This record gives sequence, C-alpha cells and structure tokens, in this order.
Amino acid sequence: MAEEASSLVGIIETTVEVKSSPEKLHGMLVGKKHHMPNAAPSLIQGCELHEGEIGQVGSIVTWNYFHDGEARVLKERIESIDAENNRATYRVLEGDLMNEYKSFLVTFQVTPKEGEPGSVLHWHFEYEKINEEVAHPETLLQFAVEVSKEIDGHLLSEE
Repeated sequence: MAEEASSLVGIIETTVEVKSSPEKLHGMLVGKKHHMPNAAPSLIQGCELHEGEIGQVGSIVTWNYFHDGEARVLKERIESIDAENNRATYRVLEGDLMNEYKSFLVTFQVTPKEGEPGSVLHWHFEYEKINEEVAHPETLLQFAVEVSKEIDGHLLSEE
C-alpha cells in the first residue's frame, strides 16, 4: 500500500529566463500580486485578498485564471517568504486544482543571471494526486512560464 501512495506524490520544476531584476519580479509575485491581472490579462483575470495583508505570510488570496482553455479558480495561502533570496512558497487551499490533488505546494525563487542583467525564475511544484488517473501538472508549469514572461514584459514596459 505504501508504494502505491508514493507514486501519487510528485515534484516538477522548471526555470524561465527573464529580463527583470530578481527584486522587481519577486516584488510583483509576492507584494503586488493584485497588479498581476493588469500585467498578464490573457492569463489572470482576478486576484482577491481574503485574509491578512497582500505579500505577508498567512495571507489568503483567490485567483481567477484561464488555463487549458477554461476559466478556473484557486485559493492559496503564503506559507513562507524569504525576501533576501527572493523566494516564496504558497499552499493551494481550494479551487479547481483540489479536484485532482490532495495537496499542492508552489515555490518560486528568482536569482540574478550570471554576468548579465536579468534573472532566472525557478518554479517548483510539489503535489499529491488523488489517484493514478490524474496527470502530472505539466500544463500548469507551462502556465507559470507564460505568466512569468507576461509579467516580465509588463515590468519592462514600466521602466
């Protein structure tokens, strides 16, 4: 039984190269997430604070987003923020994702590019599927990449 359960647990990750600084990108993804519908309107339609303060550990936010051809909803809580290393972790609490996953944790970290301006954004998803029929969240990882690129373009246009 223990072996079967472990096959439901997974980690996938990817990196995205962007032109914005680590501080700007981290600032948008953590402290200015309510601006993200303006920064990536084709992908994110809404961001609503439910509890706490935007950008603070424990704050709970609901997202309205468009993924795999469908409008979706996700409620998340910030689990940890490491501002010095431009890293943050979120736990998905409710929404469409929880129809397929028992748990879903998203961590991102933005690091400076070596020897040139810009950053590398590292996305890390840790999850447990409800059963074997559920696909690994590769399309959601691609969604994170697309959002990253749109936000990067938005931040650059503001400079």
